[in-house]
Amino acid sequence: MTGSWLVERSTGSAGAFHARLPPEPACRRVWVFRVTASALAMGSAQPLSDIDDISAERAGIEVIRRRSGGGAVLLQPDAVAWIDVIVPRGDPLWDDDVTRSSWWLGDTWSRVVRSFGLDARVHRGRLERAPWSERVCFAGLGSGEVSVDGQKVVGISQRRTRTQARFQCAALLQWKPEQLVGLLRLSEAERAQCLADVAGCAGGLVALSGPEQAASVAEVEERLLAELP
Repeated sequence: MTGSWLVERSTGSAGAFHARLPPEPACRRVWVFRVTASALAMGSAQPLSDIDDISAERAGIEVIRRRSGGGAVLLQPDAVAWIDVIVPRGDPLWDDDVTRSSWWLGDTWSRVVRSFGLDARVHRGRLERAPWSERVCFAGLGSGEVSVDGQKVVGISQRRTRTQARFQCAALLQWKPEQLVGLLRLSEAERAQCLADVAGCAGGLVALSGPEQAASVAEVEERLLAELP
């Protein structure tokens, strides 16, 4: 337990973790998860035709579909801190307004990002789309998500049931757009344009904060747990 939160840590495949359902009865939970192998998580409505499955197979990258979000996210060990935060309906942190419901979590993540010496901003508007955001998740900016100097560093998506909301959070330690774009089914011209457009949309905490801050997946996990209300 961390305060009022039930914290569970696990490792494994991204596909198995995405398929996991929060148990009943609903309560405040934090699932701290580390992938053991690279995976490309497609958005809930993203077409399979977006992905170059041959390139993914050659790279040994599992392609999965998550039940939330828009574009694809590349999940790699030590490159992304992946934490799910689950809030039961009726909790003081619950908000019926889907746009507003993740603001508190964005504020929590912004304190984590600021602890690495960065000026974090929480997006409080509706989804801001970009030319490639339907294919690359970190190219767009959703409500509650956190950016530094216009570069998205924390993505948040959510899936609701009748009894609880599951916020899936991905904090970038390293942003590798060339690897992600290389897994999309694009022409050479489209690939070059996509990479040029998305390269500056996001940033990793390691590069943004500098070596003196020693940002790591483990450090991000502990700081997030310490900041939870």
